[in-house]
Amino acid sequence: MRFLIAISLTLGMTLFAQEGPGSQSTETVAKPKTKDATAPADSTQAPIPSQYKKENQQTPEATFKAEAITVTVDVSVLDNKGHFIPRIPPGNFRVLEDGVPQQIAGVNMGEAPMTVCLLIEFSNLFQQYWSDGWYQTLTAAYGFVQTLKPEDYVAVIAYDLKPEILSDFSTNRQKTYDALQRLRIAGFSESNLYDALVDAESRMENIEGRKAIVLISSGVDTFSKLTFDKARKSIQSSAVPIYAIGMLQALREYMDAAGMLGNIAQLDFLQADNQMNVFARETGGQAFFPRFYGEFPSIFNAISTALRNQYTITYHPSNQARDGSFRRIRVQLVNPATGEPLRVVDAKGHSIKYQIIAKAGYKAPKEVE
Repeated sequence: MRFLIAISLTLGMTLFAQEGPGSQSTETVAKPKTKDATAPADSTQAPIPSQYKKENQQTPEATFKAEAITVTVDVSVLDNKGHFIPRIPPGNFRVLEDGVPQQIAGVNMGEAPMTVCLLIEFSNLFQQYWSDGWYQTLTAAYGFVQTLKPEDYVAVIAYDLKPEILSDFSTNRQKTYDALQRLRIAGFSESNLYDALVDAESRMENIEGRKAIVLISSGVDTFSKLTFDKARKSIQSSAVPIYAIGMLQALREYMDAAGMLGNIAQLDFLQADNQMNVFARETGGQAFFPRFYGEFPSIFNAISTALRNQYTITYHPSNQARDGSFRRIRVQLVNPATGEPLRVVDAKGHSIKYQIIAKAGYKAPKEVE
């Protein structure tokens, strides 16, 4: 019986296993396919080269090519009466840079409109309302503006403690006269000449054409942030011609004769005149110290003549080093055959004295890195 029961149980379990439900997978993650056994061992495909990619491509470096230095010098040749001497042949000019003769590229002469900055000292130091200094300053300012031509540009800047632009560069004379009308009551008793002059030079440095600063001042500086040496170096690099008109000359002599001017005041005024002379000479301008009102017309005519009628000399200096140094210029008139100073004669064949007005030098550019 036990044997029969065991056989029956074995047959039943076998039949149940054959008739049971089929196995169904419940996995949701796909399994990677196995590699084909017939595929080569290394089946990695080489990347397709892009049509926009260049072989051995390198980032180009920026390169700068320094051009030759070109120097332009405006030269006025005036006789002993301040008249411009025209028609001087180009071969009679000689330019020395730091004592070395230069090869001149061209000499041109012409008359052109002026761009003038009228820089006026107006403080309670010497321009109190209805004082002699106030009247003389306004007479010089109005007189100069009246000599300008319609195409000339002029700006008016007054300074005491600091410079103030009364009118910007314009050919509209009404704006200029409106600016001069504001010169009535001065605000401060300081006269900061150095600061005002350097500020005006920097504003005009990049202006093209015939340009100049007409300085109407006593030449006295009281409280500038800049020293005389720093101001001098700054205007040398800007090289805008300065035409200085020194005020109060007759008043100084009157006070000196009356014993009202002490030794210290005499030295201060003497230093002021010397400073204006240096500023004018080293920028290619002129300095005037009128004692009488009747001298103003000739001064204005001399400034106009020197600015409108000029020889423009262009040369490439033999020293092409870009070291930022200041290089001194000297312009001469010579006989090209002998190298001796040129003899200038008038219509009657008489020798006349002449002066050459040109800037004292220029500041060489610096290398761009």
